[in-house]
Amino acid sequence: MATRAMTTLLIAMAASFALLPDKAKAQRYGRYDDNRSEQRANVPGDFDYYSLVLSWSPTHCAAQPRDRRDQQCNPKPSKRPYAFVLHGLWPQYTSGYPERCWTHFKPYVPKRVINGMLDVMPSTGLIIHQYKKHGTCSGLKPEGYFSLSRRIFKRIKIPQRYVFPEKPQMVSPDTLVDEFIAANSILNLQPDMIVVSCGGAGNRLREVRICMTKDGDPRPCGKNESRRRLCSARRMYVPPVRVSRNSPNAGRR
Repeated sequence: MATRAMTTLLIAMAASFALLPDKAKAQRYGRYDDNRSEQRANVPGDFDYYSLVLSWSPTHCAAQPRDRRDQQCNPKPSKRPYAFVLHGLWPQYTSGYPERCWTHFKPYVPKRVINGMLDVMPSTGLIIHQYKKHGTCSGLKPEGYFSLSRRIFKRIKIPQRYVFPEKPQMVSPDTLVDEFIAANSILNLQPDMIVVSCGGAGNRLREVRICMTKDGDPRPCGKNESRRRLCSARRMYVPPVRVSRNSPNAGRR
């Protein structure tokens, strides 16, 4: 009798979930956008724009375990110090975002694709994670998603003082935004298309996010890139890259 009662209960729960509105399901499995159709959440290829996320590697690595041995955060002095690296290309709704979208193929990132991204995205684990969480919602297979990610990343010119900073800096978020705009004048980048993320001890620089169309052109950001939420500090600390004597950039400014 107990087994029959449990079976009846499970069937009733499954039926109740099936009757939930799509909004409730979306809130359970993804970031739902209240301003959009209830049928839209987590549908591959159905989103409004991309957020190109550039991570400040020294801040990221300072928070990692000392025994970490990956390419990006190896505690030994690196022959290739990292400053801004590609963290990801995130499909976004104007408000909210999809994640971990269902695909008709296994979201497996081939080794050759991983190897082809390590110069700009120097962590195998990060590459795999970014595709499963964000790339599956792009509507593109891994080859196409990372090809687009690289192409958009390479279009962005990093302001000179963030290319290889050997000394710590204190910078206002607005100044950093202005410097990116000046360095990328050919793209007609505007203040409402870029936002800075900071936080932690001393309000460290974490990320720069640049909003892009599906074709890879700058466009205004949505509600996800809230300046007040991502970095409300007047000034932030920009830690330097680690320098090795063997680095080909050692001594350069």
